[in-house]
Amino acid sequence: MSAQMLRVTEIEALSPLVKRFRFEHPGGKKLPLFSGGAHVVVEMPDGDLLRRNAYSLISDPQDGSGYEIAVRREDGGRGGSRFMHANVSQGDTLRISTPLNLFALDARARKHVLIAGGIGITPIIAQMRQLLRMQDRFEIHYAARSRSEAAGLRLLPRLPHIHSHISDEGDRMDLGAILDRQPIGTHVYTCGPEGLITAVAQCAARLGWPRGSLHSEVFLAPPPGRTFEVTLAKSGRTVTVGPHQSLLEALEEAEVDIDWSCRGGACGRCETDVVSCHGRIEHNDHWLSEDEHSSQTKIMPCVSRFRGRELIIDR
Repeated sequence: MSAQMLRVTEIEALSPLVKRFRFEHPGGKKLPLFSGGAHVVVEMPDGDLLRRNAYSLISDPQDGSGYEIAVRREDGGRGGSRFMHANVSQGDTLRISTPLNLFALDARARKHVLIAGGIGITPIIAQMRQLLRMQDRFEIHYAARSRSEAAGLRLLPRLPHIHSHISDEGDRMDLGAILDRQPIGTHVYTCGPEGLITAVAQCAARLGWPRGSLHSEVFLAPPPGRTFEVTLAKSGRTVTVGPHQSLLEALEEAEVDIDWSCRGGACGRCETDVVSCHGRIEHNDHWLSEDEHSSQTKIMPCVSRFRGRELIIDR
């Protein structure tokens, strides 16, 4: 993916765990425009590791003056979000990719229902900005456990068709009420925890929604784990994957050519065939089917790991 160095011009705490970062071109040049739901990949030189994390854009898709993202600090993660929170300051420059959209609004929809949970509000923000500009019909339902955790409230305007659902205030999201009796031609977009995405899909199926009107996105941070080794079938080389490193990052460090886009198990670009597997692949993606997971004949290097004696991949 193409990328360029951008300067951090603003940092704002949206909640105790979420910060907003704004990036602009150091020379004041306009940045490529994007569509609501798009993401960028941020490169973070973290010691000996070069991390690349995907973050949804929350800024106005038609404003080329800068890109904005919101990052939730995950203390139990591999360190990317902690790096952004602890090591990035205003005035720093980071390499940012060109925006890519795997979660675009469907232009055929007569109405859009946007459902978000927690940090899943981020792509919804840019989608909302696009819909407001286009004057399309939409409504937003945003769920969080508490108001202090609801970082998205700082980014949402007060409009009658934008609803927040705060669990500890007794206002839990009622998916049946939201999805029932929507006009024909409505499309639903869900981003957040896997449980929310599954619940929306199951509720929509019970109510007879066509599958083509349902859209969802979940980016998974590559989980940490035990060190493991992978053999590359084409060269016979062995690559070691560290506990806080993804297989994709290890392959990149070894200068193995591999395509990628989301780096979060959603797009399928880095899908790799498994030549031999003596052990268990820990599948963490949302791309491969359950049958493909069970067969252990494919792996998504961006998020999946391995435990066992030998793993040989077609690279």
